[in-house]
Amino acid sequence: MEMCIGDLRFTRSMQTDSASESALIDRCRKQDFEAFGKFVDLYQSRVFGFVRRMVPNSEEAADVTQEVFIKAFQNFTRFDGRSSVRTWLFRIAYHLCVDRARKQDRTPDQVALVDAEEGESIDLPDSRWQPEQLAVDSELMSVVEAAILSMSEKLRSVLLLHDREDMQYEEIAQMLEVPVGTVKSRLFLARAHLQNVVKSYLEIEVSK
Repeated sequence: MEMCIGDLRFTRSMQTDSASESALIDRCRKQDFEAFGKFVDLYQSRVFGFVRRMVPNSEEAADVTQEVFIKAFQNFTRFDGRSSVRTWLFRIAYHLCVDRARKQDRTPDQVALVDAEEGESIDLPDSRWQPEQLAVDSELMSVVEAAILSMSEKLRSVLLLHDREDMQYEEIAQMLEVPVGTVKSRLFLARAHLQNVVKSYLEIEVSK
């Protein structure tokens, strides 16, 4: 099976209703190549967008994205529908990103990570913090993206899944197999780190 994922030119995800997506998934379970091609079209840009912010460069992100879909195709017969196909697919992407970082001995942690214990909860509003709304220029966005890459995979993945992929706490918890309280604590720390980065940048700009 050959998939043209490496050229980095991704199309917008197709819009499908739940019935047509369910039928598409059933065909993919039967190893239908045509159906799986449509499945790739549906999710490739979103998966690449997530992976691109989890790994250092576009070429590497393209390689990981291709691995995600190859692994998905190979394992579709095992998809039991207990989670959404999006949750299942992003779980594959997350684990491949973490595995690659470990194999390359990258040091992921420059931001402290404190997990909430099961049952513990942080009172966070279920809203998406969008740092691009604060961007006064492209330099700030570069600073923000660098700050995201400096986080551990645990913090970075939760931030991207919630604020960029619009996943709810419960879906992220299911995907990562952690308590909802842990998701909230990681999101809190990730946002706090980004807010500090933006604040420091703006203070420097004002002082110039």
